[in-house]
Amino acid sequence: MKQWAKFDRFDFLIYLINYPGQIIGNYVIFGPRYFQDFSLFTATTLVINLCCLVTFVQLTLWMKYMRFRFSATDQFGQRLLYSMLMYVATTIVLVLAVCWIYARIGYPCPPEIIPWLLLIGITSNIISAGCHETIFTYNQLRQSTQREYALKQLHLQQQMEVLKQQVNPHFLFNSLNSLLALIRKNPVLAERFTEELSSVYRYVLRANGSDRSAGAGLDQNLTDLTSELEFIHSYSHLLQTRYGNGFELSIQVDQRFNRYQLPPLTLQLLIENAVKHNVVLTSKPLRVEIQTDELANLHVRNNLQPKKQGVLSNGMGLANIMAKYEMLGQAKPSVREEAGQFVVALPLIPV
Repeated sequence: MKQWAKFDRFDFLIYLINYPGQIIGNYVIFGPRYFQDFSLFTATTLVINLCCLVTFVQLTLWMKYMRFRFSATDQFGQRLLYSMLMYVATTIVLVLAVCWIYARIGYPCPPEIIPWLLLIGITSNIISAGCHETIFTYNQLRQSTQREYALKQLHLQQQMEVLKQQVNPHFLFNSLNSLLALIRKNPVLAERFTEELSSVYRYVLRANGSDRSAGAGLDQNLTDLTSELEFIHSYSHLLQTRYGNGFELSIQVDQRFNRYQLPPLTLQLLIENAVKHNVVLTSKPLRVEIQTDELANLHVRNNLQPKKQGVLSNGMGLANIMAKYEMLGQAKPSVREEAGQFVVALPLIPV
């Protein structure tokens, strides 16, 4: 059977909706005698049921073919016109055939009843056509909505993947330079530095979906706060190795928020941004504080000590974070300066 010719539960439902028309038609022909004469009731009900069932199957197949043949939205008029013409023609044939069969089995139909039978048949077919078209239009709209939603999700996912890749490559080069210096000066510290550097980039690969090894935490748009803070500990070790006492990190996080989530690498972007725009010296240390509040916000603050020579910036760090929260349908972080500090409040996302 062709794909367009398949019947479904809605076709059966439409048949049941129109079924009373058969009983009404027989009552119009025979009046109260239809329910009083058992042999009349049995014979004529069987005849009209068989005739109407065959007709319904034929008309339903025709309607389905019209949908297949004229499936475009702007072809609704053609589809409806050809369907109704076939419905009217088939109704006339059905009424005449039923009257002829009734006459052959000894139950003739009065000629003056035929217009009423045609009216009942055409009305039933209009109801049937309307139900078919409504269901067809609804399914088209639902499929269109599903396709639109799927495309939107794909687009957002692609945008998210682009944002994930925007980790500053200069940090890797600076870290490697620090490692080379440590190898000559302090091999033991260099070994620890290498371990932390490995942890940092393992996390980065996991966040970017590049690490496909077992248990790698594949390609996720969110990570729990505990995992992000573990990564930040490794990341801050690299910075402290590079800047010494010029970089300080303080973390005060309520443990009840450990399972809350945020986009991965968010804290790294904020700390990297702070290091990029501020002086980091032993005599003028850059202090970064990470704290939670009662409203499940994670505050990342650093003291403001801008570099004398301005740093070229395209604002991608904060824009990246804002875009991630927007794509995830979450409230955007707030950014402010207060009392000589730069503060970003990140809404933590409950599981």
